[in-house]
Amino acid sequence: MKLRLPALHHQILIALLAGVVFGVIFNVDPNTLIIRSVVNKSEITTKLTGWEKLLLVSEGDTLSYAAEDRDKIIRKFGALKKSGDVDVISYSSETVKGTQDVQIIRSVISAAKEGSISTDIKFIGDIFIRLLNMIAIPLVLSSLIVGAASLGDIKKFARIGSRTLAFYLITTAIAVTIGLTLTNIIQPGKQLDPGTEQRLLSAFSDEGRERMSGEIEVNVVTMLVNMIPRNPFSAIAGGDMLQIVFFAIVVGMMLTMIPKEKSAPVTGFFDGLSDVMIKAVEMIMLIAPIGVFALIAATISEFGFNILQTLFWYSVTVLLGLLLHISIVYTTIVKIFTKTGIVNFFRSIRQVQSIGFSTSSSAATLPVNMETLQVNLGVSKSITSFVLPLGATINMDGTALYQGVAAVFIAQVFGVDLTLTQQFSIVLLATLASIGTAPVPGVGIIMLVVILKSLGIPEIGVALILGVDRILDMCRTVTNVTGDAAICTAVASAENEISPAKVTE
Repeated sequence: MKLRLPALHHQILIALLAGVVFGVIFNVDPNTLIIRSVVNKSEITTKLTGWEKLLLVSEGDTLSYAAEDRDKIIRKFGALKKSGDVDVISYSSETVKGTQDVQIIRSVISAAKEGSISTDIKFIGDIFIRLLNMIAIPLVLSSLIVGAASLGDIKKFARIGSRTLAFYLITTAIAVTIGLTLTNIIQPGKQLDPGTEQRLLSAFSDEGRERMSGEIEVNVVTMLVNMIPRNPFSAIAGGDMLQIVFFAIVVGMMLTMIPKEKSAPVTGFFDGLSDVMIKAVEMIMLIAPIGVFALIAATISEFGFNILQTLFWYSVTVLLGLLLHISIVYTTIVKIFTKTGIVNFFRSIRQVQSIGFSTSSSAATLPVNMETLQVNLGVSKSITSFVLPLGATINMDGTALYQGVAAVFIAQVFGVDLTLTQQFSIVLLATLASIGTAPVPGVGIIMLVVILKSLGIPEIGVALILGVDRILDMCRTVTNVTGDAAICTAVASAENEISPAKVTE
């Protein structure tokens, strides 16, 4: 009897859960440092464990670090211009006799985290993400050109485009409003004790400053100007999604305005390229369970769940907001505006949500989303080719909600009282920022800095939330890709571009 494998989405779910268990079992000790030093021209590796305080001595300067400053120490060594000129002095916790063990390591050249089998296999997950990202831009370009060209005429294009943008902007504004409402009710910033606040600021202040150096301005006029690429090939090479989307839509529209005998070869080429990319998705998804397992195991092993306990109320506020947005807003859209049932919709996109969660990237999940809606829900290729690439670029409801929660949370921690007008400006800024946010992991933090600066909230406050950003980023990506799928299905239903044969109530 031939053994039948579970469905792919079940395989991915099993891999996700197995990755969590594997990461917990083979976790990384957060207080262990691997020190490399040079003694008599030979490199020696020392494993520092159980230390309470550590001193870095270099050219007469001494820096002191506590046990929770491991990442700060590693970044410090990475920033040193000269290696080998640093001595490390570590102090262990006091023993029963009231003394401390002191260890001196001279001529240190680097410091690193301790590895584990969970972090060692992360490269498999990185390969999986790179494979998805590899096909994302060719797929966006070809799909949007074909999608815009297949709409037939400018009137239909304008109708579908305006409906899509209206859905995206309205749901994003609702997402931020939900986040602000919950933050004002729960008040997570006032639940954080001063000791925890200082530890978080100390541990992540350097990384926070790095993120602040990459800030960009949210300006409607500038954003509109920057959407137009000077050189479309540079935009494609640089992965600038907004510029790629603009160029693809313009090309698609122009193809509808020239004789069919001239447009057909161009449309046929990009249609073929789109099909090739979709086939590539099918092949890549065969290793999805392995990639998801590696990514989740490495994430849990390195970050663990302890940081969620430290920022418990902040994490609860973000997660509750994301859950409410999916269960109320998207469920309402599916119920009212689509021709598919709620249960059938969410059952059909489980695979999309799993990939979004494990990759933390809307762009990497886009190929899977397109294939899933076409195969599982019967949405026409012309609609998925237009709506989904646009959504992966500008529809970031989860990111916008998180930015609203984070801004008010940081304001509460620093004792900044935000007026109703200021909170309304957060809705506008977060909505605009979500449009300009690249669909890649972690970029939401940079946009958050812009919002904090505009409201006069201390920007260093981003250091408070960096510890949980990776885990929450995974969750808000699930919201982003779910929103893309719900709105795409709604637009397809409105245009009668969904196959009834594939819809089951």
